[in-house]
Amino acid sequence: MELPHPRTGDLFDSPVPPGSGWPGDPADATTPVAKTAAQVRRLAARVSTVPELDALVSVCRACPRLVKWREEVAVAKRKSFADQPYWGRPATGFGAEAPGIFIVGLAPAAHGANRTGRVFTGDRSGDFLFAALHRAGLANQAVCVDAADGMQLIGTRMAAAVRCAPPANAPTPAERATCAPWLQAEWRLVGPSVRVVIALGGFAWRAALELLGSTIKPAPKFGHGATVTLTSEFGPVTLLGCFHPSQQNTFTGRLTEAMLDDLFVTARRLGNEPAG
Repeated sequence: MELPHPRTGDLFDSPVPPGSGWPGDPADATTPVAKTAAQVRRLAARVSTVPELDALVSVCRACPRLVKWREEVAVAKRKSFADQPYWGRPATGFGAEAPGIFIVGLAPAAHGANRTGRVFTGDRSGDFLFAALHRAGLANQAVCVDAADGMQLIGTRMAAAVRCAPPANAPTPAERATCAPWLQAEWRLVGPSVRVVIALGGFAWRAALELLGSTIKPAPKFGHGATVTLTSEFGPVTLLGCFHPSQQNTFTGRLTEAMLDDLFVTARRLGNEPAG
């Protein structure tokens, strides 16, 4: 059953078919669909622009368990969003195409990005994160509720290591490996301008170390404010660890606004420095 988008009023099925007019949808009915890990690797290896990558990511169907889950959630919905259509597809990266700062998270939330179609948008974790980005001058507004709300990131891009909402927020090792070429392709395209990578949580930290080609043994330990300078294929990059802005962390005070503000101010300073 088609339902109206909460901002535009346009009617959409859940999940949203590519090319049907959803705000920010990068794909259309002709976009190639990866259905296996091998197809993900092949398509990711030859992509040449960020918009092309976003289109391919947004229609990926390579992980059967994740596809089934994200689409079941899009149909069943949360009661508070029962009158809205759900995106129900992978969440692409979002933000500048030549960023100084690249933020990496784990995966979309079932009723956040899986509903809104934009990474970190539409749940309390995203509310906390985008408000801090705005205070640091890295976003044009503090409120981020849907893909048509006018949010723009300034010198910053964000992406999830796994692009589909997973059951219990826990993708399997095989699903992580299948999805990894999308993040690697994104880094190949945006990495030349990046001076700072922020990892939201321990899994994102490990993904970022792999992305940046770290060979440090033992591997640098994750923690909030942990800082490692690495030499990527594009030059020196500072990796910053950040506790994930989950409700568990923010409600308990493990991650406070002041802690996040301090980290983003540091990231902004480092992100504006020229490559060494």
